[in-house]
Amino acid sequence: MRDIQITNCHIHTFTARHVPRRYPHPAVAWIRHVPVVIGGLAALARFAGRAETAQQLDRLRRFNRAGMAPSQRAVFESILPHYPGNTRFVVLPMDMALIGHGPVRADIREQHDELAALARDPRHAARVIPFATIFPDRPGAADEFRRCVEDLGFRGLKLYPRLGYAPDHPVLMSQVYPYCVERGLPVVSHCSRGGVRGAGIPPARADAWSAPQAFLPVLRAFPDLRVCLAHFGGLADWEAYVEQGLNPDDPEAGARNWQVAIRRMIAAKVADGSPRWPGLWTDISYTVFQFEDYVPFLKLFLEDPAIRARVLFGSDFYMTRQERLSERAVCVRLRAALGDDLFRQIAETNPRVWLGEARGGAPTVDAPAAIV
Repeated sequence: MRDIQITNCHIHTFTARHVPRRYPHPAVAWIRHVPVVIGGLAALARFAGRAETAQQLDRLRRFNRAGMAPSQRAVFESILPHYPGNTRFVVLPMDMALIGHGPVRADIREQHDELAALARDPRHAARVIPFATIFPDRPGAADEFRRCVEDLGFRGLKLYPRLGYAPDHPVLMSQVYPYCVERGLPVVSHCSRGGVRGAGIPPARADAWSAPQAFLPVLRAFPDLRVCLAHFGGLADWEAYVEQGLNPDDPEAGARNWQVAIRRMIAAKVADGSPRWPGLWTDISYTVFQFEDYVPFLKLFLEDPAIRARVLFGSDFYMTRQERLSERAVCVRLRAALGDDLFRQIAETNPRVWLGEARGGAPTVDAPAAIV
């Protein structure tokens, strides 16, 4: 793969020090810190014939092992053997201190500073593209974001609405997005029904804040803002699309499926043929690890020039440590399945445009017939 400089637009390096003490629930949080217990429970499940439960526990053990790394540097260096040496990685922090699951051992400023030190390391400076995150209800959240950009050299913003806020939160709309537009900084936001959820937040509300449509007020107000809705809608919606399809007699079926909604939003045009939402992007992080089920559909979607120009390669490491396939296996399989041209588009060309390193515009060729 040396002829393609891959940019993985979605990885994480936060560790157990950045996860609340009582997450996901006080009754079971202690298990995260005792991997041998998880392994024992998996063995018991296999002995009892509960293969699916055993598999879930094995996934949890692999995930926790990555999170128990002593530093963000250790997490980052564990991904490097899976990629060519010239690969770059957009590293996305998480601010979970205020989501109601207890305290964290290292606050967000410390997490940002540690990531900045990794990005300054001469061995990794060309590989690490650090993003900052904010929890908009945190006092001084916008100031911390500006510090990360102006003092630490961070290059974008990570949002996670399921933690407890809408993407059109007043702090974001009045202070953060205008700053991103002024500085040309891209945004990536979690867009999946799965993931971390703030304590006491009903799933329906967390979904409403995370849905593609929740970003419409942002896209209307800031058409020059480059927003990536991560995970291409998420596994649940991909599975529903593949296994159940869309009811042709239900005009709202597509809007309810986040994968379909993202595709339709990206492909939408105004009267003169230009994109309706020119700043909208998506990435394939985590979703593509269900390789055999979903990559054929992804390849079909990428036949539409509008979609092809707005999809980014990402993996969601180290969340992917829960899966059987390694980062290396998925990356190589994806290139083989898509072919060099499509893989280069999503892994090299599109990331450079999204990051503001290269110019990119609307496709000039006609799109094929819409894929429902």
